[in-house]
Amino acid sequence: MGPYNLPRNVKGEGRILFIFSVKALLFTMAGAAIGIIFYLIFSMIGMNFVGIIFVGAFGLIGFLIGTFKVPETTAFEITKKTGGENIDEVIKRYIEFKMQKNKIYIYQDEKKNVEGETKDG
Repeated sequence: MGPYNLPRNVKGEGRILFIFSVKALLFTMAGAAIGIIFYLIFSMIGMNFVGIIFVGAFGLIGFLIGTFKVPETTAFEITKKTGGENIDEVIKRYIEFKMQKNKIYIYQDEKKNVEGETKDG
C-alpha cells in the first residue's frame, strides 16, 4: 500500500513572523500610518511618548481588524447577523451600505398589498 496524504488546512501557511498574514500585516501598517500622524502632532508639542502610544494602539487596532472574526453570539443584534465573518468584510459592507445612502430594496409580489391581502378580494 502506498502513502496516503492527509488533507490539512493550509490557510495559515502564508504567515510572516508567525502571527502576521499578508492581510493582517497590511492592516497593521495602515493603522500604524494613521498613528504616525498623531505621533507627529504630539511630537510638535513635546509629547513623544503619547505619540508612540497612539502608533501602537492604532497598529493593534489594524491588526485586530485584519485578523479576527466577529464572534458568534446571540447577545447582540449585530453578532446574530454577522457572526463568524471577518471584521474587515463587515466594515467594508457597512461602508458600501452608507455610500448608497441607507437604501434597502424590498421586492414585493404585485398581487399582494402591504397587509398581505390580494387585490382581487
